[in-house]
Amino acid sequence: MEDYGGSEDEYYYSDDRESLDGFENEESDFHLVPPRGPSTKIITKESLLAAQKEDLRRVMELLSLREHHARTLLIHYRWDVERLLAVFVEKGKSYLFTEAGVTVVEQLDIDSPLTSSSTITCDICIEDVSGNKVTRMDCGHCFCNDCWTEHFIVKINEGQSRRIRCMAHKCNAICDEAVVRNLVSKKHPDLAEKFDRFLLESYIEDNKMVKWCPSTPHCGNAIRIEEDECCEIECSCGLQFCFSCLSEVHSPCSCLMWELWSKKCQDESETVNWITVHTKPCPKCHKPVEKNGGCNLVSCICGQSFCWLCGGATGRDHTWSRISGHSCGRYKEDGENNLERAKRDLYRYMHYHIRYKAHTDSFKLESKLKETILEKVSISEERESRIRDFSWVNNGLYRLFRSRRVLSYSYPFAFYMFGDELFKDEMTIEERELKQNLFEDQQQQLESNVEKLSKFLEEPFDQYTDEKVMEIRMQVINLSTITDNLCKKM
Repeated sequence: MEDYGGSEDEYYYSDDRESLDGFENEESDFHLVPPRGPSTKIITKESLLAAQKEDLRRVMELLSLREHHARTLLIHYRWDVERLLAVFVEKGKSYLFTEAGVTVVEQLDIDSPLTSSSTITCDICIEDVSGNKVTRMDCGHCFCNDCWTEHFIVKINEGQSRRIRCMAHKCNAICDEAVVRNLVSKKHPDLAEKFDRFLLESYIEDNKMVKWCPSTPHCGNAIRIEEDECCEIECSCGLQFCFSCLSEVHSPCSCLMWELWSKKCQDESETVNWITVHTKPCPKCHKPVEKNGGCNLVSCICGQSFCWLCGGATGRDHTWSRISGHSCGRYKEDGENNLERAKRDLYRYMHYHIRYKAHTDSFKLESKLKETILEKVSISEERESRIRDFSWVNNGLYRLFRSRRVLSYSYPFAFYMFGDELFKDEMTIEERELKQNLFEDQQQQLESNVEKLSKFLEEPFDQYTDEKVMEIRMQVINLSTITDNLCKKM
């Protein structure tokens, strides 16, 4: 974590020409992938088959395999070609095949067709059938087509299309997909189509480096990453999401932090204000208690009585004017007790939640202003002016939304990073205080510059003179660069 030298104003008015030139040369498209993001590939419905066949081709060529054997290996190793090849090099072909359920019996007349004149007894139905009505798999086991077909139908309906095993006892061999497709299509064409769809979708469902875009309604795209699977990416439909947990982008929060925060907000945020105003925590069980009468001696459902004025535990005896043996009118310095700790935890959560909610609301409102701001760009482009390039507005909007979002999620990050829930024993009190101060300094700098950037973008620049527009342009470019850098630092 880095500290920033200089004051806020020095940061704001810095005139770094190199950074400005680099910013102006960026694309003006609104849906830009964040700088230094992971290497990603968007897979559309049309390109899904081609992407799958490319990986199949690599394995088939390198290991001299038929397609269904290559698919079986890739499904077992979750379509990770590099891992598959690493296992092959380290442990050999035999181990690779055995682990994945690929069984190839060599030096056996598997490929020689069975004649109709020959008769074979099926070990499943115990019927004698002619040679042209039976099928032998690569593992060498041979059964009648009717038994194979029923076996395949059951497995497809059970959702096991990707790895249908041989019917023979203790045989782990995976059946040839071409045989499955051929036999099932004769009896249930619709089920054969379902089988093909499952095989195609396995490239995404079984691949840890590829996931469906979580857009609603679904855009039909999948995203493949080439490097770290814990990253935030953007689909071509415009949706930005976390690849690891498929939730909305939540940096600087980790996935665990965001999961805990979402649950905490869902459980507490709607009632926290009412609880604060209308209840007080029981000094014994710490549950919130509401006073429903005029007497200041209240009782919790756990049986504990306490004084409504100070929250201190008391007995049950009292007169119309006072609680027996209890007086809280005199001010006393008292050490931290359970009541104060509960109140402190509640107020701490409220501090972070209020600010998180405020920036989230600002993000939603600014998103609605996008069309208004772009309309001002259209008006400015149509009028006679020497300023023709307004790409700085699009870039400024993108930086504003991204910075606002990071700023919003920085509060749940701080709540867990500097609290007792996750990292209590990993930092000393002095280290925690130092890191918290550094983080909050960066947070305040980002907050200040984000508000300034928002203010300049909302200016009615379509009504200003060229000189005034140039001033706003320089401010927006400068602030966009600063907020972008601050987001990376955080």
